[in-house]
Amino acid sequence: MQVRILGLTDYEATWRAMQAFTAQRTADTPDELWLTEHPPVYTLGLNRRDVRSPWRDDIPVVLTDRGGKITYHGPGQVVMYTLFDLSRRSLTVRQLVDRLEGAIIDLLAGHNIAAEGRADAPGVYVNGSKIASLGLRLKNGCCYHGLSLNVDMDLSPFTAIDPCGYQGLQVTQTRDLGISKTPAQMAVQLYERLSARLAA
Repeated sequence: MQVRILGLTDYEATWRAMQAFTAQRTADTPDELWLTEHPPVYTLGLNRRDVRSPWRDDIPVVLTDRGGKITYHGPGQVVMYTLFDLSRRSLTVRQLVDRLEGAIIDLLAGHNIAAEGRADAPGVYVNGSKIASLGLRLKNGCCYHGLSLNVDMDLSPFTAIDPCGYQGLQVTQTRDLGISKTPAQMAVQLYERLSARLAA
C-alpha cells in the first residue's frame, strides 16, 4: 500500500483524482491511502433525501458520489482516503467500514478515550457526539473516499447542517477531549492503527 501525504487540497480536485485513479487501475495497481485536509466545504453524498441545506452560504456545497448524507470538512480535520481493491483483499464494504471504525476506536483508546461505532449510523462517537465520519464508493470491486476525523478545527460549520442527516447531532474533536496531538501526528497514528487492522 502506498501512502501519499497531500497536505491541504481542494476537495473537488482530490475527488476527481480518486475517480481517475480508480477508473484507470488494473489488477496489479497497488492500493493507495491518501492523507489530506480540505479548505472549508460541505459535501453531500448520494443519500440526498430529506437533507436540509446549510443555513449559511459562505461555505461551498459539493454534490459528491460517496455514500451517506451531508458533512463538513475543514482545516484541522484528518481526511483519509482509502483507494483499495476490495476484491483482491477479500473484503466486503462492511468489513472495511468495521476496520476503519476500529482503527479510530483503537487510536482514541490509546489516548484513554472510550469510543464506539453504531450499527445504524456509520462513524465513531464519544459520549454520543460524533468525532469521525465515513463514506465510501465502490466501483468494479474497488473503493475510494474514506473517513474524516475531527482533530483541531472550527466545529461551528457543523451547526449549519444536520450532520450525516441527524438533526441535533453533536460533534466533537480530539483537542476538546484533551488530546494535544496535531492533525499530522494523529494522521500517522491513525494510519498505523489501520495498517494493523488490515493485517489482522
